Amino acid sequence: MEKRVAVVTGASRGAGQGIARALGAAGYTVYVTGRSQTADASPLGGTIHETAAQVTAGGGRGVAYACDHADDEAVRGLFATVERNEGRLDILVNNAAAISSDLIQRGGFWTRPVGMADIITVGLRSSYIAAHAAAPLLVAKPGGLVVFTSAPGAVNYAHGPAYGAQKAGTDKMAADMAVDLRPFGVASVSIWMGLLKTARSAASMAEKPGQFDFLLPYMETPDFTGRIVAAIHGDPDMMALSGRTIIGAEQAKVYGVRDLDGNSPNSLRPITGGPFKYDDLIID
Repeated sequence: MEKRVAVVTGASRGAGQGIARALGAAGYTVYVTGRSQTADASPLGGTIHETAAQVTAGGGRGVAYACDHADDEAVRGLFATVERNEGRLDILVNNAAAISSDLIQRGGFWTRPVGMADIITVGLRSSYIAAHAAAPLLVAKPGGLVVFTSAPGAVNYAHGPAYGAQKAGTDKMAADMAVDLRPFGVASVSIWMGLLKTARSAASMAEKPGQFDFLLPYMETPDFTGRIVAAIHGDPDMMALSGRTIIGAEQAKVYGVRDLDGNSPNSLRPITGGPFKYDDLIID
């Protein structure tokens, strides 16, 4: 099988870690980026080295790459390394985001730390920079894929205006990049993930007992999204999805993709509604 290379940003833990693992299981070489290199770097644990080892153990090849996605030059160095060592890039998953520990606190945005807005820098702007640096590699041949991880907060109030702006911006960025990438046969999609089974969500649920119980039937592992990404990239009709914001649980049913436990997670659409459609806004 032809070597396939992916970069997953923000993959020390959480969504990125699971996506990287799943791509490894599908046989990809996965560059795992993030700042955490030692277990004590975050109270939630997880390191890029741990994730890279999981990728390799799952059947792929994991490459840990320490990168602060707030540093544009560091990001450009990442893709220069991928080009030098691999000579290609097939998938970029933009997942890195500065998630505040105050995310689930109640109160007006002005009553919470202004650092909540960091998610717009590392989360929205950083995705643009990563895609900008990755694009020359991706457009070198047809078949590439840019994926943005997103959530229903793009169209619903969730965690405040900084979080909502990042998610809405992410979906629109995916749609607009799709326009520029389409002539080169490269797709761009945004994926709404469900409530993820991660160390962060477990800590949040422990802090607010009962607050999120209504979402339990919709929970999914982060590996589930990685399986969806692999399925999209393997779809001969992938370009038909380009520019769309996809609800992961719904697209998984199209492909017959299941979660690690064999279950098929439910879509959050009945609770949150669906993504905004940007197709009608494109002017040729």
